[in-house]
Amino acid sequence: MTDELVTVLANKQTFGFNELFVVVYENLKARNAVSGGEEMLRLRAYEKLQNLVTRGLVEKNGKEYRGMDNIVEAASAFAAKITG
Repeated sequence: MTDELVTVLANKQTFGFNELFVVVYENLKARNAVSGGEEMLRLRAYEKLQNLVTRGLVEKNGKEYRGMDNIVEAASAFAAKITG
């Protein structure tokens, strides 16, 4: 979920949560990576997004979100590169 949020937010577009979730959910469905119900995924996505905001990787302006320059630091590939 976090990797998909990072992928979508890395393009520097601004999204409201609902439109961000729709894009992330469709991307996960296309990769056959959806598990659990849509509402549970929505809650997980919101929790992950708030975590990214807290870490300073996503800017929240009102009800809109935009990835910062360092958003890629949240991706699992970035973490693997650092620890590997």
